[in-house]
Amino acid sequence: MNKIDKPKLKGVDFDAVVLGAGFGGLYSVHKLRNELGLHVQAYEKGEDVGGTWYWNRYPGALSDTESHIYRLSFDKEFLQEETWKNRYITQPEIMQHFRRMAERFDLRRSYQFNTMVTSAHFNEENNFWEIKTNKGDRVTAKFLVTGLGLLSATNIPDIKGRETFKGEQYHTSQWPSNVSLEGKRVGVIGNGSTGVQIITAIAPVVKHLTVFQRTPQYSVPAGQRPLSEVEIAAIKNNYDEVWDQVFSSATCFGFEESTVVGASVSEEERERVFEENWNKGGGFRFMLGTFCDVITNLEVNEAACEFIRKKIREIVKDPEVARKLSPTDLYLKRPLCDNGYYETFNRENVSLADIKEHPIIEFTPKGIKTTEGEHELDVIIYATGFDAIEGSYLRMDIRGRKGLTLREKWADVPTGYFGMTTTGFPNMFMILGPHGPFSSLPPVIETQVDWISDSVKYTLDQEFETIEPSAAAEKEWIETCDMTANYTLFPKGNAWFFGANIPGKNVANRLYYGGVANYRKVLKDFGYSGFIFNNVKSKQV
Repeated sequence: MNKIDKPKLKGVDFDAVVLGAGFGGLYSVHKLRNELGLHVQAYEKGEDVGGTWYWNRYPGALSDTESHIYRLSFDKEFLQEETWKNRYITQPEIMQHFRRMAERFDLRRSYQFNTMVTSAHFNEENNFWEIKTNKGDRVTAKFLVTGLGLLSATNIPDIKGRETFKGEQYHTSQWPSNVSLEGKRVGVIGNGSTGVQIITAIAPVVKHLTVFQRTPQYSVPAGQRPLSEVEIAAIKNNYDEVWDQVFSSATCFGFEESTVVGASVSEEERERVFEENWNKGGGFRFMLGTFCDVITNLEVNEAACEFIRKKIREIVKDPEVARKLSPTDLYLKRPLCDNGYYETFNRENVSLADIKEHPIIEFTPKGIKTTEGEHELDVIIYATGFDAIEGSYLRMDIRGRKGLTLREKWADVPTGYFGMTTTGFPNMFMILGPHGPFSSLPPVIETQVDWISDSVKYTLDQEFETIEPSAAAEKEWIETCDMTANYTLFPKGNAWFFGANIPGKNVANRLYYGGVANYRKVLKDFGYSGFIFNNVKSKQV
């Protein structure tokens, strides 16, 4: 690959600065540097590539997208060379994949690791970005590409007395490499996707596990199992068709979303289909592969809810524990899947603390005190999720035209055009920004980075100084996203992707629910009709 020692554009240190070393950041460096020939500087706060998966290395961590499509599709040779062991890819396997990707495309040489970008200010006079890091770097770049991750801004609840606890405390997204939990009394706060995974994984090794549950979760079996060499070879031989199906689907999870209307079939047929998909495994399959109206029809949604509640009552031996584990809300949060979550509560060394019935009062030197009493612990684990979507952006000092901060612009709710750009912040491209698709993430990332790369090339080829969406186009897109949300039941779901998991955060739609196939068509059909291009530097106006 051709090394470039200086920027292609005059007046800047770099043609583009890329933030993050997950799928989005790595692929952006490849597209902008290796394909467009730009001089790119990338920053990553971790010690190596991996993005979100570098930090989320807690016991039991794995993707709920199947292994063969939890990757990017652009390099067919690389797809054939890579392999996997199980139906769902584990965190160590994901890290190996990232490292091989970085080696194959020589990506590390563009990165400065262990570095956080603290501020990015748009210079209107010269139409470039001024970027500062915690290491003292001060650089300028024509384009800013942010691969900060949808789920990377850690959420730690503000509970009285946290600093008084004498034992160990860990958040699952900041998991050290040398943690030993064997023989210890462990408390886990939170039971979303991460909580379900770590609770199931550590229960067999700890002395005692206390699960502090605020809201019960609907979860179905993952169906995790080893894949044979024959199965893997069959997938690789059929990869073109596999990816055609992925990109032509709504949510890109590798299965055909159902077109059967659950409200039109008998109760017995619903039960049969739910049972069939419970046995196949997969949270998104159970929600979207059973009936097309699980997320749009209250009756069908309640049928899915009651099916899972019935399974909980069958699995959990203690009726009172089963009651506490049984959700009463709609099945509209991120669909979870597990490797024996409900069975875990049949273990003698596992107890459930319902902190909705008996709230946490405070942490003590010995553990956690609720209104029911004190739970003595050696280790406390926060599986409390993230300030999703905009959280990573708002923790940085990002300023656009006229010094407007992103925090000011997004004070009410974050806004994004196609989930990649936002008005008033020229030449800034977001990967998985607000108002992007509700979907498995790698296919969306690949779609967005391809579009970003094409847009950078178009801007340069046309000799434009800046590209940004018009206020009217951004407003229209947000209205489209809200319309797709309102067609579903999701606004009733109180989910993290509406901001409901963060106290004080405005609960509002932040995604597009029209499906990835439609999203890709919109990108193609709209072209740059919603964008404003400027080919004159401000100081010359």
